[in-house]
Amino acid sequence: MFENLLAAKMANLGTETAFMVLARAKALEAQGREIIHLEIGEPDFDTPRNIIDAGIKALNAGYTHYTPAPGLPEVRATIAEYATRQKGVPYTAEEVVITPGGKPIMFFTILALVNPGDEVIYPNPGFPIYESVINFVGGKAVPIPLREENDFRLDVDELAALISPRTKLLIINSPANPTGGVLTPEDVARIADLVRGKNIFVLSDEIYDRIVYDGAQPVSIAAQPGMKDWTIILDGFSKTYAMTGWRLGFGLMHRELAERIAQLMVNSNSCTAAFTQKAGQEALTGPQDAAAAMVAEFKKRRDIIVDGLNSIPGITCKRPLGSFYVFPNIKGLGRSSQEMEAILMERAGVAALSGTAFGKYGEGYLRLSYANSVENIKKALEKIAAVVKEL
Repeated sequence: MFENLLAAKMANLGTETAFMVLARAKALEAQGREIIHLEIGEPDFDTPRNIIDAGIKALNAGYTHYTPAPGLPEVRATIAEYATRQKGVPYTAEEVVITPGGKPIMFFTILALVNPGDEVIYPNPGFPIYESVINFVGGKAVPIPLREENDFRLDVDELAALISPRTKLLIINSPANPTGGVLTPEDVARIADLVRGKNIFVLSDEIYDRIVYDGAQPVSIAAQPGMKDWTIILDGFSKTYAMTGWRLGFGLMHRELAERIAQLMVNSNSCTAAFTQKAGQEALTGPQDAAAAMVAEFKKRRDIIVDGLNSIPGITCKRPLGSFYVFPNIKGLGRSSQEMEAILMERAGVAALSGTAFGKYGEGYLRLSYANSVENIKKALEKIAAVVKEL
């Protein structure tokens, strides 16, 4: 009805397909269908009790009012201390901006740095909101392919060829959504050598850096010589602490840029809810056993789903080193990614995502989240195998 009255740039704004597929799955469930949810990127665990109690305590203590736009000073200080330990980079409270979820750091960084025509290099397949926001602000989205033969890590030589005088921002994500790929320390050092001194900022999405397996050790590019001031780290609480609904994330960046990102907070959200910030403070300073147990369970599920997928003719699957996703190759099935997404939903009752939901280089793949029970994963594998056999 109002399509012709919208701002032209709204036509450039994409979406996150996982929520659309979730809506279709819920509609089928409302009709009485059984659907196994492997589409949504959300831990199936409850938020640890100590964190919930801290949130309740904060509400009862009056943390129900506005806070400073970049966050409560004591919580910013706690995050800075945590980041200094976890990232191996010294941070102060003034270099932290707390946001309602991790996405605002993504949105605000691109909004603050990218002029129309500026080029932004981003991973493909990758989190779809990267490309969406680049296009929305009028930047030129330049994909760097993540290929299976390179364990879904970017090729640094290929990256070098994509950098131009118009490059303003490089986005990296390790461990990665949707592939689970993890950049090696050598990769990160070479990327830093490539962009250092060229007035190129790096948005480093490190939201999954605590969910790793088999000895993988993600390293932050901010720790490389000369890179801290040119790096914006995106992180948060949703994945590690099963706090997706709390909407609590943060960015780490140069204090001058933090002031600008705080300006964007004032103009959009005003601030992040006070009681969720206090819950997040407890998450970082309290017991870590629940987070560790969740990762151990994810590893168990990863092995089950990878082995199961590799047993299905026409499907092969790398064993990811991080996150809670697998990105199986389905080229041997002779169907497009979107076709297989639809077939699995309608015929198998398994909600999965087409690889193309994460960019054009995702064709020939699916993304499955193993943030579900072992029982449901095994049932989904049986259903997928049965459908594949009938193709």
